[in-house]
Amino acid sequence: MKPLNGKGWGAMLVVITFIVLDQALKIWIKTHLQLHDNIEILPWFYIYFTENPGMAFGIEIVGKLFLTLLRIVAVIFIAYYLYKIIRENYKFFYISCIALIFAGAMGNIIDSVFYGVIFDHSVGQVATFMPEGGGYADWLHGKVVDMFYFPIIDTVLPEWIPIWGGKEFVFFRPIFNLADSCICVGVFVLFIFYRHTLSKSLSKEK
Repeated sequence: MKPLNGKGWGAMLVVITFIVLDQALKIWIKTHLQLHDNIEILPWFYIYFTENPGMAFGIEIVGKLFLTLLRIVAVIFIAYYLYKIIRENYKFFYISCIALIFAGAMGNIIDSVFYGVIFDHSVGQVATFMPEGGGYADWLHGKVVDMFYFPIIDTVLPEWIPIWGGKEFVFFRPIFNLADSCICVGVFVLFIFYRHTLSKSLSKEK
């Protein structure tokens, strides 16, 4: 195996930096707050501790074990693709986008695989790291820690609006984490600036 080139080391730095930041924040949240505790940073920005057993932004579609295994398969594919484009000397900004997506996927996989075992639950208590009685779930069944909440608009809709009149309206309602942000930013930049490069490189795999 050839040693990493400069772009490879750069990609590794991106991956390690964002995984460490993501996990440091999640561990702090898990060991300092009870579930649904919140800290107001600004009127439109809260640190709000929640956990989700599903996909990004709390979406639940499939079972937890299947989802975790699906994530692991996806990460293996992304890792292979990242290695390939480094070896083929793609532009570093493109490589960084893939590295960012990989870091985000890895960040959430760590929660899913390990958190159920190394933490106890956060309902009505601050979780303990490596509790004597064991964690709150089995391997591969951990919940993903989310904390960023941006209720930029939080209001009640006027009564005259059909169907939704008089109901609360919040934008932006989803609560997410740094790993989710890495994935979304990486994908967004790819499709805005590197759609052709992505399509061309993936076609080579067929």
